[in-house]
Amino acid sequence: MDNRSLGLLIVGLGAAIVIVGLLVMTGALGWVGRLPGDIRIENGSTRVYFPIVTMIVVSVVLSLVLAVARRFF
Repeated sequence: MDNRSLGLLIVGLGAAIVIVGLLVMTGALGWVGRLPGDIRIENGSTRVYFPIVTMIVVSVVLSLVLAVARRFF
């Protein structure tokens, strides 16, 4: 991997982090951890979240994005 492609990779990852940060700030990702199938246990002052379905959705979306990217690069 040469310096140019490494630089482009770092810039791309930085842009993705900025986009996710903006989505979190605007509340567009308010559904994360609240899908049917996600486990939420609240007892007094203790809260435990197991976002099982959310992680499955994230995994499928990332797999599709990487499969499409692999075809172009």
